[in-house]
Amino acid sequence: MAGTQKRGATIAMDAGEVDAFLRAQPVCRVAVTASDGHPHLSPLWFVWDGTALWLNSLVRSRRWTDVVKHGRIAVVVDEGGFDFLALRGVELRGAAEVVGEVPRTGEPYAGLVEPERLFGEKYAGGRFRYDGRHGWLRMVPDEVVSWDFGKLRR
Repeated sequence: MAGTQKRGATIAMDAGEVDAFLRAQPVCRVAVTASDGHPHLSPLWFVWDGTALWLNSLVRSRRWTDVVKHGRIAVVVDEGGFDFLALRGVELRGAAEVVGEVPRTGEPYAGLVEPERLFGEKYAGGRFRYDGRHGWLRMVPDEVVSWDFGKLRR
């Protein structure tokens, strides 16, 4: 995985833990610079294929427009609650790129077979559905930071 975590080595997840965490979590929060220069943050379903984060986004959304315009995003996937030692998460940063047709209607595209299979399994009972309103964004992180405060118990 790209990047080395300099701070918080005690609470950092190892690569296997990050992989399992990202595959299991249902929602990420995507941050991008908006057209007015301010940050724009939005929740989104995603899949992780072990190397890249795949975001299936409405192509007529502010998020899509901002990501296509600016390219770089930060994404946080986290879980926890009121117990400090239950807080876990991963932050990923990198460039996002559009992959495949826009909007996606199901035109065969080899590069989307795996993310669509993963997305269908995770959210749609095993089958990805095309609606002609969404497109794919792929981000291979160049920086990954993780935390698992439960490791402080050890």
